[in-house]
Amino acid sequence: MQGIKTLGQFIIEKQNDFPYAKGELSRLLRDIGIAAKIVNREVNKAGLADILGSAGTTNIQGEGQQKLDVFANTQFISALTSGGECCIVATEEEDEFVPIDSPVSKNAKYIVCIDPLDGSSNIDVNVAVGTIFSIYRRKSVDGVATLQDVLQKGTQQVAAGYVIYGSSTMMVYTTGKGVNGFTLDPSIGEFCLSHPDMKIPQNGNIYSINEGNYVHFPTGVKKYIKFAQEEDAGSNRPYTSRYIGSMVGDIHRNLIKGGIYIYPTTASSPNGKLRLLYECNPMAFIIEQAGGVASDGFNRILDIEPTELHQRTSIFIGSPDMVKVAEDFMVEFSSEKNNPLNHAINLNGTAVAS
Repeated sequence: MQGIKTLGQFIIEKQNDFPYAKGELSRLLRDIGIAAKIVNREVNKAGLADILGSAGTTNIQGEGQQKLDVFANTQFISALTSGGECCIVATEEEDEFVPIDSPVSKNAKYIVCIDPLDGSSNIDVNVAVGTIFSIYRRKSVDGVATLQDVLQKGTQQVAAGYVIYGSSTMMVYTTGKGVNGFTLDPSIGEFCLSHPDMKIPQNGNIYSINEGNYVHFPTGVKKYIKFAQEEDAGSNRPYTSRYIGSMVGDIHRNLIKGGIYIYPTTASSPNGKLRLLYECNPMAFIIEQAGGVASDGFNRILDIEPTELHQRTSIFIGSPDMVKVAEDFMVEFSSEKNNPLNHAINLNGTAVAS
């Protein structure tokens, strides 16, 4: 076991990066890690137990909930309640935020926004799913925390991460000082540091988007897809199309190999479909800390001012060069030209100021 560093050890070592936290943030990350292990156990035995299929309920977005959605939601709320470091849990599966009213949480300083099981519709077919989480410090000094404590811009995050339940289970997180990945070693039941100081490649040759919705995409997105499919040796095109249908799975692959993930607006989802607080903000924080870029096609995701709990947005996220070119297509060809910057598009796939 020499040379192996567990998640717990790593968090303790980095605790001095947050002197104001007095250990609460470290314990909060530990609680999330414990709940992730429990969810991982259930995901891995999904085919053997009666936890597959629909729960017969829908969430606030009108999406059918899977049994594992409900299970994961319960596990994370329970872990964050018993830990005592969290005063509010906002989850994609609940209509309203969940206040933590317990003696140990009386003076809790942190808000957690979480998508307990991203891509859960893939469970039945044994495709990777994940958990996405985001942590904020509460804004109010005393009294009961409110919705305004939750509605903070992504730039205010103190930590964010995801867990991917796949061929191996990994937890990737950032506290604003780089990105580190930990792989669960089932023989000892611990997340162990396996991917230190993760960096996304500056460019890539993978684009991830649900092309089945092509007809409903904005013109800028359609133009970018055609650009990605053109043959051009100088820019290593055509790019490879890879789309899992699980945000965690697609972004995790692109973080390691380089690429872009796009979930744009459509005719049926004019504001975008993915949730700002539970999915886009935490993923944007992680990718930016790894050297990447995340925008809504025109503006930085982390600068969006949230106005409601389940707010949606479009997202263009991944390798910097690829995202910038996609943004240029949006500015050039889309009607939503709310970005004052305009760029020309080079045929080699890089952007230059016009």
